[in-house]
Amino acid sequence: MALAVKKQVRSLSTIANEIKKDWNNVYFGAKPYLDAMSCLNEVSDKFGMDSGKSIVLYFLSNATTWRGEVARNVKKELNSMIK
Repeated sequence: MALAVKKQVRSLSTIANEIKKDWNNVYFGAKPYLDAMSCLNEVSDKFGMDSGKSIVLYFLSNATTWRGEVARNVKKELNSMIK
């Protein structure tokens, strides 16, 4: 009988660091959410009164100008975390 292997999920702070390395001129509307993500481990964490999930959702809605392969992969990863 094979055991199910759970895929390792990166922390939000790790993802935020990757975004900061790739996105040179972060859109001002996305910056506060990116900064908040830098302080979080997972979407179930809280940042002040906001949930990690809502921070990720607000980041994604303000990150439409961030493009490229890294952006596509990271956005896909973030979307999979909030489902």
